[in-house]
Amino acid sequence: MTWQPEEHSAALRYLVAIVLTVLAVWLRVQIAPAEAGGRFITLTLVTALSALYGGFFAGLLSTALGMLLINWFLIKPYGSLHIELTFEGLWLNGLHLLTQCLVVSAIALMQRQNRQLRAATVQIQQSQRQLEDTFEQGATGMAHNELDGRWIRVNQTYCDMVGYTREQMLSMHFRDFTHPDDLALDMQELKRTIDGEIQHYSFDKRYIHRLGHVVWVHVTISLVRKPTGEPDYLIAVVQDTNASKHTEAALQASGHLLRQAHAVAGLVSWRMDLVTAQFATLAGSYQILGLPSADFTVEDIIALVHPEDYAKGRQLWIQALKGEAKFHLEFRILFGGEVHWALVQAEFERNAQNRAVSAIGVTRDVTERKRAELQVQQLNASLEQRIHRRTEALKAAYDELESYSYAVAHDLRSPLRIINGFAQALQEDHPDVNGESLSHLQRITAASKKMGELIDGLLTLSQFARGELQRKPVNLSAVATRLLEEFAGAEPHRQVCWTVQPALHVMADPALIEALMQNLLHNAWKYSAKTPDAVIRVCEQEVQGQPRFCVIDNGAGFDMARAAKLFQPFQRLHMPNEFSGLGIGLATSMRIVQRHGGELTAVAAPGKGATFSFTLNARPWE
Repeated sequence: MTWQPEEHSAALRYLVAIVLTVLAVWLRVQIAPAEAGGRFITLTLVTALSALYGGFFAGLLSTALGMLLINWFLIKPYGSLHIELTFEGLWLNGLHLLTQCLVVSAIALMQRQNRQLRAATVQIQQSQRQLEDTFEQGATGMAHNELDGRWIRVNQTYCDMVGYTREQMLSMHFRDFTHPDDLALDMQELKRTIDGEIQHYSFDKRYIHRLGHVVWVHVTISLVRKPTGEPDYLIAVVQDTNASKHTEAALQASGHLLRQAHAVAGLVSWRMDLVTAQFATLAGSYQILGLPSADFTVEDIIALVHPEDYAKGRQLWIQALKGEAKFHLEFRILFGGEVHWALVQAEFERNAQNRAVSAIGVTRDVTERKRAELQVQQLNASLEQRIHRRTEALKAAYDELESYSYAVAHDLRSPLRIINGFAQALQEDHPDVNGESLSHLQRITAASKKMGELIDGLLTLSQFARGELQRKPVNLSAVATRLLEEFAGAEPHRQVCWTVQPALHVMADPALIEALMQNLLHNAWKYSAKTPDAVIRVCEQEVQGQPRFCVIDNGAGFDMARAAKLFQPFQRLHMPNEFSGLGIGLATSMRIVQRHGGELTAVAAPGKGATFSFTLNARPWE
């Protein structure tokens, strides 16, 4: 039967046993009189049913209750439960009790075995389902193969690995998608396994995916044999190692690049265990410095360090261990009988107590750089000496030239005064002189006056090139405003629109700045004389990211093709009959700006005015 007694409550089982027993006794009483015999026949079936439904104790209850009722209703004297000690009474009751106990025990044993069988069946089914799930749902590819390589079964993971459906796989041979270069080894190991030389084998191989790309896998093949020892079938377990192969290749490439980078940069990377005081170089970089091995001790390092650099290096190392400084040091090493320079940097790994437990760093051979630096230092020292000597010589020559220019200009004044004096005396002594003679005297006077102006120009240049520069705060706006007001007062008939940007300040020599602005503004005033609406501006502009002071006019301007002569002494870009002058003002301005370490430039166009801009390399706050 399919039911189990434990599926029902004890009360229900005992109630069913009682009801069935009572019904069976009632039915026996109704069918035949007591003297008819066969009193316990109906109870046998009821006891079996009670035991089947309610279990062993329900069967015993039915047996005991049935015997009680039978003896009550069917054995004389009726209703007294008095059993005469006759052979027949004892035999019938004893035999019935023994028979029913055997039946109930047999049924209970059958039920127990049935329960065990059901539990075993469930366990077998669960194990079978788990094995099936392991095969089908496993993360690795699994398959069973015939000895000739045909598939018995294959899981979906295996199919996905090579890109075929299960139906396609079952119609193929593993040779169909094994890489040709790996097939020979696979077939060789398979033959050894079938021949009994080995029980299983594993190796890395390549599959050709349905889409054409290569898939790396790790295959394990095991042989299952029949009880007689003959080969039965093969079990294949396939693990996708494509990602790990790519990672391995990337690591190899990275390692190769790292080794190349170490070689190109001349770096030796290392790690030190501070507990064992052992150094280990990384990525084979020890060969760059020509070290004998990749691992070495602190004593090996100390033996290489130059004695004069050991104390400095040891002190910095102790400070770095305590976290008081960074370990960045250049020192000398004695290697191969030669002195080399090395640059070493290190960082420390610390534990939870902030105690250094290991160090990682790089060391670079900087011998060539240090030799180059020493050569540069020697060259610099030699160059400085040569520059100093040349500067002294130039200064002496310059001073001599300035003194000579001053002396020449001063000495020329005496003959000029004589020439000019005699010319005036002749004119005064002979007032009747006229015609060509008078013209000659006037030309001599004009020439001597011109010569005097040239000599004054030379003296001015000499004056501005001599003496010590005294930098002080100068209000450039105030200087420009005052000079333009003087020009306007001297020529009230001219209509000139001039503007000065306020708050223009410089740190310069006041006297030289006065002369500079005098020359630039006088030029602007002079060369704008023939312009109907003359405009002069003094302002600050930014030229190529640098602030400059500018004097701008809209006067005659000049051709930039001739600008090279603009700042040379006594060179003029206009004819004397157009504009007066000696050509000394801009040369003087250039000399003043250069003495301040600045730059003076000009931009112009004929008939469109000119812009002169300059820098002095100093402000009041600088």
